[in-house]
Amino acid sequence: MTSIAEREQHPVHHGPPRPPGGLRRLLYPGFLRAAWMAPLFFGIGCGIVVLCRWWGGWHPIWFGEIIVLVGALTAAPIGFLAGIGAFDYWVRYAIGSPTQPEDHSGHGAYSWKDYFRVNTDHKVIGMQYLATTILFFLAGGLLAMLVRAELAKPGMQFFDNQTYNGLFSVHASLMIFLFVIPAFAGLANFVVPLMLGAPDMAFPRLNALSFWLLPIAGIMMLSSFAAPGGAFAAGWTGYAPLSVHQPMGTIFFNMGVQWAGASSIMTALNFLVTIITMRAPGMTFWRMPLLVWANFTTSLLVVIATPFIAGSQFFVMFDKVMHTHFFDVAGGGYPLGYQHIFWFYSHPAVYIMMLPGFGIASEVISVFSRKPIFGYRLMALSLMAILVLGFSVWAHHMFVSGMAPWLRVPMMITTLMIAVPTGIKVFSWLATIWEGKINFSTPMLWAVGFVSMFVIGGLSGVYLGAVPIDIHTSDTYFIVAHIHYVLFGGSLFTIFAGIYYWFPKMTGRQYNEKLGKLHFWLTFVGFNLTFFPMHLIGTQGMPRRVSDYAPQFATWNLFISVASFSLGASTIVFLYNMITSMRRGAPAESNPWRALTLEWQVTSPPPIFNFDEIPQVVGNPYEYGVPGARHAILSGDRAATEAEVRSH
Repeated sequence: MTSIAEREQHPVHHGPPRPPGGLRRLLYPGFLRAAWMAPLFFGIGCGIVVLCRWWGGWHPIWFGEIIVLVGALTAAPIGFLAGIGAFDYWVRYAIGSPTQPEDHSGHGAYSWKDYFRVNTDHKVIGMQYLATTILFFLAGGLLAMLVRAELAKPGMQFFDNQTYNGLFSVHASLMIFLFVIPAFAGLANFVVPLMLGAPDMAFPRLNALSFWLLPIAGIMMLSSFAAPGGAFAAGWTGYAPLSVHQPMGTIFFNMGVQWAGASSIMTALNFLVTIITMRAPGMTFWRMPLLVWANFTTSLLVVIATPFIAGSQFFVMFDKVMHTHFFDVAGGGYPLGYQHIFWFYSHPAVYIMMLPGFGIASEVISVFSRKPIFGYRLMALSLMAILVLGFSVWAHHMFVSGMAPWLRVPMMITTLMIAVPTGIKVFSWLATIWEGKINFSTPMLWAVGFVSMFVIGGLSGVYLGAVPIDIHTSDTYFIVAHIHYVLFGGSLFTIFAGIYYWFPKMTGRQYNEKLGKLHFWLTFVGFNLTFFPMHLIGTQGMPRRVSDYAPQFATWNLFISVASFSLGASTIVFLYNMITSMRRGAPAESNPWRALTLEWQVTSPPPIFNFDEIPQVVGNPYEYGVPGARHAILSGDRAATEAEVRSH
């Protein structure tokens, strides 16, 4: 058999060439070049600001906020990206340099060093995404524990009000923009091309660039703590005009969202083109795994919705830095306009954070129940229904904002309607499990735990969709409980399900099953002890986003804080299991779960270009229990089948 690379007749080198010596080493793409290019671009950005202010006669010429915005938050990151080589190919093309033959030296991982450079292999990029998002998950979790330490008893314990507001604002922003959304992108980056039978993503260089925008965004948000006046402290929603009148840390949030949003849009466009144009022969849309369907609909959501949050953050930044009046009533602005723009993105963003999890749950539940997905086509169509309805419910976040009263009832109706396609998925998962030969391995525990927790979050969402109940519970801990049951019990549980499910494929090693189950049960119990009581104190009037509270809530808050520390400690088990299993875990089989989808038909880990031949898709990916059912065949399978036929 010949590999795809050999058929294309490109020489394949094992890793990048050795860097040159001497001063030429400074021009070689990598962190050393980035170390001098980032300061250089910072200086260029500062020069542009100073020159423009001098030319316009604006004083002072050296204006701190604009210097930070243009120099540190825009130009310096571009210099870093140029330094590591993210733009090298496009720059050579733009200036008309001779085309260099592609030797694939920047494709694939041959040592640990290949994970710390620009790499065009979707599998390496997927691992880069996951490792980076787990680091930001740990940072966001630490901030949450600091918040709970402050709330362990009434009164001010460790932080002042502004610092406390910064802690929960950065916590939420990291978890949403730097963990949940990109973690799903990382899993999909690794798995989706394999599921499609493709050698890589449609645009490998764009895929590499989209990853390297993420650490820029995350470092930007964390470094806001070092800004004069402290971190951005208007919540992850950044409502105007409050955010306009915050200290300099606000612009770190504004620009961090831009970098993370640009990464999301690049990734989504890549997925759309890959799914539409790079499916293996026989892979019709109705033969695609549901994870591919989920990422297809998620990518459409990202491409349509993300520009709206980018616009909202630009408007806030312009109001703050350039003294425009988009949201300033005194200047003729419209403060509620910010909320409409923001939530027109951010409610679809809830589904951006959920739909990939639905796909992961479908894969895991079908495999570990040994049954076909119940209502496969209806499951795919329900994803499309959520995509459409997701843009019609944004104002249910604004029932108490002072918006036009006539908008309440239509938004309440559409909010309740979107529960229908979501309910279809829940009943489909339950029907798939029903009378299946269930194997409660670690991925299945996380998937079943997700279904149960997401149902609780969904039911509280039905309550909040009703205008009278929403008015009563708005800005209380009932909202905190709801969003965490949806995003922690929903998104995080499915991320862990996906990591454990594809861990053998990604690493070629098997994780420790006992530690995996221990991690699940510690997280499941700690999560419910932490967040379920919030429903109770929320309905009793405990407000959210406050650093102090009435003594009547002291007992429950102490209980919640203790439970939250046990929940945080459960992550130690996960980290230990992952690190030790990657280093010393038992070698994994190619298909330890006996799954039918294409990623399990190649070695663990997969070859550099995924397949030694183009697979032929011949059936549905979930025909478990059907004798002789195949999702795809390779030439080795054909030879075995033909030999069996001849023997008969």
